[in-house]
Order: sequence, then structure tokens, then C-alpha cells
Amino acid sequence: MAQSGAHGNMDIQDQKATFNGFLMASVWTCGIIAQSVGLLTLAFAINAGWWPGFVVFVVIGIALGMAFRLSGAYWATQVALWVLLGLGGLIIPALTGAG
Repeated sequence: MAQSGAHGNMDIQDQKATFNGFLMASVWTCGIIAQSVGLLTLAFAINAGWWPGFVVFVVIGIALGMAFRLSGAYWATQVALWVLLGLGGLIIPALTGAG
């Protein structure tokens, strides 16, 4: 039998924090997947080149960060990815002579 007067007294801060973490992990994961698909589609599938794909990668990252007001950790991760992909876009063609 249910207790009377026990409604609305439970502390749900832990559940809220867990659900927020799950949502942020989902946003990050889906964002990285969308960025990767855009980059790889332009760079390899339709042969538009690395730099148009890189621009799409950056634009999707910025749009996602602004739309969901993501944390500084997201922006630091994005900048690190942008630097690594930019350097890769410069170094790999130079090494292979495909410039």
C-alpha cells in the first residue's frame, strides 16, 4: 500500500546529473559522427577535396557548440581536432607528392 504524503520529497539531483551527462555524451558522439561523415564524404566519396570537407567539419562543430551551448571542454576538443586535421591536410599531401 502506498504511503500517504510521500510524494515529491525524493532528491533527484544524482539522476538529473546522470541524465545530463548521458545527453551531453550523445550530443558529442552524434556531432563527431556528423562531422566525420561530412569530411569523409566531401574528401573521398565525391572527390571535392580535403579542404572543403575540413570546412564542413569546422562549420558543423561550431554550429553544434553554439546551438547546445556546450562547455569549454567541447571547444578545446574541437580546436585540437581542427589543428590535427589541418596539419594532416598539409603534411600528408607533401609526403605523398599529391600536392
